[in-house]
Amino acid sequence: MSIQTLYTAATGLESLQTKLDVIADNLANVNTTSYKRTRANFEDLFYRQEVLPGLQDQQGQFNPTGTAIGLGSKVSSTQTDFSQGAFQQTSNPLDVAIEGNGFFQVADPNGGNNLYTRAGNFSINANGVLVLGSASTGRTLEPQITFPPDAIDPQVSNDGFVRYRQVGSVQLQDAGQLQLANFVNPEGLLKLGENLYSETASSGSATQNIPGQSGAGFLRSNFLEASNVEPVRELIDLITTQRSFELNSQAVQAGDQVLQLIANLRRN
Repeated sequence: MSIQTLYTAATGLESLQTKLDVIADNLANVNTTSYKRTRANFEDLFYRQEVLPGLQDQQGQFNPTGTAIGLGSKVSSTQTDFSQGAFQQTSNPLDVAIEGNGFFQVADPNGGNNLYTRAGNFSINANGVLVLGSASTGRTLEPQITFPPDAIDPQVSNDGFVRYRQVGSVQLQDAGQLQLANFVNPEGLLKLGENLYSETASSGSATQNIPGQSGAGFLRSNFLEASNVEPVRELIDLITTQRSFELNSQAVQAGDQVLQLIANLRRN
């Protein structure tokens, strides 16, 4: 049925358009700190069962196969790839990368639940509190870490201890210890933008751990985690998706041509 061809091919066009949007988002964030690439998953739609498998013929034999006509595809989900991104060395001792599993926990300034991020570009605000570097919102790290006004030479160890020196002193002082939040299902986290995630029922509750313990990763000071997007891989995916989009559009054209031919039969 040529009309069904139009509708079936249209579902493919819609699904592939969504995948193109996902690829475009990945490429747009190729330089975003700690960005995790997204993958679009597809599933087939309902089938028109013309002959069911396992039916008996007149001789009592069961037919080995049936006749099912698929009605297209749709995007079943988009999954986040939390694989490790590359490390970029910086000259800022408050830049911290996570090597392994875990998220930094920051306070929601709107008074809601805590938010989570893998972006470790931290800064110190006017009150001496360690915050996530942002030009719009100063989100404090949880548990809160505070430096005195005369603190210099801040340092972050692999196990999360934050230390500093005071002016005129050579001894290091402890300001606190960074902790990492782990989730049973990090793919269930809700993406909020600004490198932030929020907890959902699918992700499970956050478990606070000391870096390097209970499955939490280690910290690397003077480093930032880069995006895990591979541009070459995304461009190849872009090309194959574009070609698949063109094939579905040709199926629409073929169905239209068949309908036009049928409409012209009577004229002839």
